[in-house]
Amino acid sequence: MSKNPTPLERVREYERERAIHMSADERPLFHLTPLVGWMNDPNGFCWYKGQYHLFYQYHPFSRAWGPMHWGHAVSHDLLHWTYEPCALAPDTAADAGGCFSGSAVELPDGRLMLVYTGVQPAGTFRRETQAQCIAIGDGKDFEKSLLNPVIRHAHLPEDYSAFDFRDPKVWRAQDGTFRMVVGNRHAERQGSILLLSSPDGFTWHFVGEIDSSNSEYGRMWECPDFFPLDGKQVLIVSPQEMHAREEFHAGFGTVAIVGQFDEGECQFVRETVQPVDFGLNFYAPQTMLAPDGRRIMIGWMDNWETCKEAPRRHPWYAQMSAPREVFIENGRLMQRPVREFELLWQDTVRHDRVTVSEETGLPGVQGRLMDMTVTLLPEGSSCRRFTLHVAKDAHHYIQIRCDLARSELVFDRSLGGSHRDIVHTRHARAEVKDGKLTLRLLMDKESVELFINGGERVITAIIPTPLSADGITFAADAPVTMSVEAHHLG
Repeated sequence: MSKNPTPLERVREYERERAIHMSADERPLFHLTPLVGWMNDPNGFCWYKGQYHLFYQYHPFSRAWGPMHWGHAVSHDLLHWTYEPCALAPDTAADAGGCFSGSAVELPDGRLMLVYTGVQPAGTFRRETQAQCIAIGDGKDFEKSLLNPVIRHAHLPEDYSAFDFRDPKVWRAQDGTFRMVVGNRHAERQGSILLLSSPDGFTWHFVGEIDSSNSEYGRMWECPDFFPLDGKQVLIVSPQEMHAREEFHAGFGTVAIVGQFDEGECQFVRETVQPVDFGLNFYAPQTMLAPDGRRIMIGWMDNWETCKEAPRRHPWYAQMSAPREVFIENGRLMQRPVREFELLWQDTVRHDRVTVSEETGLPGVQGRLMDMTVTLLPEGSSCRRFTLHVAKDAHHYIQIRCDLARSELVFDRSLGGSHRDIVHTRHARAEVKDGKLTLRLLMDKESVELFINGGERVITAIIPTPLSADGITFAADAPVTMSVEAHHLG
């Protein structure tokens, strides 16, 4: 390292020193964690030069939130990640308060452009402000533009905020020009998503407002994503401070708005509004278009309420969700684990059309690294309640309870080992369709992701249960038939 290292050089040296002492066995199998320190929002998720790149909000020097950097990892299959050196550090006047969330897009000349929110700290007689910045590089090293911030509050019409103006998502349009959606807070309409356009990625102008909360879904809309999918247009936002309504829980969550978009008129017409995830730990997802045409989504497996006092069990804190393919079915945004998970399957166990009533386990169905699908076949049964326990021992378990009469599923980690006074249960609709109800669980040591009926609804949760608790049991209040397919992962 040089005698006068830059902030980025200091971070990279710190990463090299600390990474030597990190054990891979301590990390999840397929969920990305930060190399060191703290992680939150996924950023710059893209395919570039033959591999997937995922950047992330990063505070390398602590397991608590702090001045934001961009961490960086790459993968060939979305499941096995290799760490790259820190990509961005706050080191200019445009981002002295932090390099916050954003996205990545390949330029016509083959370079990769990172677009991110630079925070300008508060000073005498002024508040902290947010604006959009760019950095360009080869996929590993990036140079910030001398023009930063390239998008300022002055680019926007009146009544849009200079203080809540963040998280640009950029893509190239079919004509080769660039588009961006970015989150803002309007003086009256509250959370708003704005559309901007650029001929080259450097010079931007305001086009219009895509949609806004209007006091319905939170105070501020963060981390927008906007993309076509299966003949529809999808807007994903992460609202702050939502009131509970319909299927939405209070607090911080994720919303998918599916509809139609007329770019010429900048008019987005809503058709359906739904939660992206019904769980306890999911926020700020970002999607990318894979080379084979799939739309892949990854989110931060946490939220701003649950992370505050969460225990720090490892030298790093937080992880990303499993990568998911998203698609539209019957007007609804659906999710399923990426097909690459089949690469991890081993020691597969199948139990076809077994009858269960009293709590019981099944041979070979046990563990905390598993991709398991339970298909409940209740036709002809008087069963009203089916219960699945995972991560179970004599003192702990995570309960998934299906009330068939009410078409409701309850996910409950109350007996999972935590002593924290936080929410431990979530409810989601789970209907028997065509004579069956399917539950697919991804378990990766300290997390569970549950996909209901092929991904119609998803529940994501961190679980605090000791890894030695690896039992799985099934029970019903009356005899019922089910099939189980369990793939151990390795």
